[in-house]
Amino acid sequence: MTENTARSGKDTILVIGGGIAGITAALEAAEVGCNVILVEKEAYLGGRVVRMNQYFPKLCPPTCGLEINYQRIRKNPRIKVLTLSEVSKVAGQKGNFNVTIRIHPRYVTGNAPISRAQLDAISSEIPNDFNSGMDRTRALYMPHDQAFPHLHVLARYALTSEEISRLEETEPREAIDLSAGAETLDVNVAAIIVATGWQPYDANNLDLLGYSSNADVITNIEMERLAARTGPTGGKIIRPSDGREPARVAFVQCAGSRDANNLPYCSAVCCMASLKQARYLRNKLPDASISIFYIDIRTIGRHEEFYYQLLADDHVSFVKGKVARITPEASNLVLDVEDTLGGKLLQESFDLVVLATGVVPNQARHPLPGLDITTDEYGFIVEGVVRNGIYAAGCACRPTDVSRSVKDATAAALRAIQDVRR
Repeated sequence: MTENTARSGKDTILVIGGGIAGITAALEAAEVGCNVILVEKEAYLGGRVVRMNQYFPKLCPPTCGLEINYQRIRKNPRIKVLTLSEVSKVAGQKGNFNVTIRIHPRYVTGNAPISRAQLDAISSEIPNDFNSGMDRTRALYMPHDQAFPHLHVLARYALTSEEISRLEETEPREAIDLSAGAETLDVNVAAIIVATGWQPYDANNLDLLGYSSNADVITNIEMERLAARTGPTGGKIIRPSDGREPARVAFVQCAGSRDANNLPYCSAVCCMASLKQARYLRNKLPDASISIFYIDIRTIGRHEEFYYQLLADDHVSFVKGKVARITPEASNLVLDVEDTLGGKLLQESFDLVVLATGVVPNQARHPLPGLDITTDEYGFIVEGVVRNGIYAAGCACRPTDVSRSVKDATAAALRAIQDVRR
C-alpha cells in the first residue's frame, strides 16, 4: 500500500458517490469555483442510472443526460474523480474535515491503450456485475460501452499463473501494472456531500416468490438489463431458463415491500418502473400478454397519464391483489393471488415473472465511518438534521427518482458551497 497526502483544501468539497446525485453535486460546486473530490466505489461513474435501459416518462436512454455531464467533468479541472475508491476515515468538523480515502488498484494504468494481445492473453471469466450477474465477462474488461473513465479493469484475483505470465510478456508493458497495490489519500475538505445511492432489496429473502429457485423469476433490475441493447441478450427479452420469448409476463408489485417481515416502507418509484418495463415489452414483444399485480398503483408527481395510457391497452391487465406464492409447473410459473376487487382467489400461469423489489440505502448496509449523521430505522439519512457540514442527496435520503435526485443534489451543493465561502 502506498500513501499520498493531498494539499489542504479549505475551498474543497468531498462528494461521496458517483451516481446521478453525486455527479450533479460535484458539477454544481465546481462550476462556481470550488474544488471537488468525487469518490466512487465502482470502476466508473453513473451509479444505478447508467445501468438503466431508459428513463421514465420520456423513455430516452440514460446516456442522453450522462454524456453531457461527463463532458462537463472532462472540461473542469476543479473536479478530481477517484473511482474504485471508498472513504475509510473522517474526522474534524465543518470547514475542516480530515478524510482518508482508500483507492483500490485497477491494474490498468491508462498510460497506453490495452492491446489485442493483452485481451487475448486472458480467458478467465468473472460475473458481469454491470448486467447484474446475468452473464460473464473476461477478467480484463471494459465495464460498459460508455464507461467514464473509459478504461479497462483487470480482476487480477481471477487470473491463473499462466495468464499472469502471458500478460507480463505482452506489449505495451506500460498499459498494465500487475504489481499495483492499494493507495491511501489524505485530504482536508470544508464540507462533505453524501450521495451513496441505493441497492435493490434482496429477492433471495422472498422464499415464497421463488426467485432463488427459478431462473424465470427475475427482478425489475434484471429486467432493465434484459431490455437494454448493452445487456446480456442484446436487448432481447427472453426467458433465462431456455431463451424463449415469453408469451405471458407478470409484474409483481411490492415484492417484499410494505411488508413488516421484509421491507416495511413503499419505495415510491417501483410502480413507475414496472409501467415503464411493461412498455418495453409492448414494443419488443407486441403479442405478449402482460399482467400487473399491485396493492396500489402509485405514480410520481405528474405521471398519471403514463399509467392511464397502459390502462387502456388491451394487452395489459391490472389486478389489485397481493401475490402470495409462485410455484413452478411444467415449464411455466403459477401465481397464487388474492383478487381483492373481485373477491376471489386466482391461480394464473406465466412464462416470466418480474419482481418489483424496493430501494434500500447503501448507507444501511455499509455505513460511512466517522460521519456525524442521523439515520432513520431503515438507514436513510434524516433530512433537516444534517447541519454540521455534512449534507445528503438522492436515495441516501429516501427512495426517489432521477429528477428529484438531481434537485436534491443541487440543494446539497448550495449548502456545501456556503460552507466553503464562509
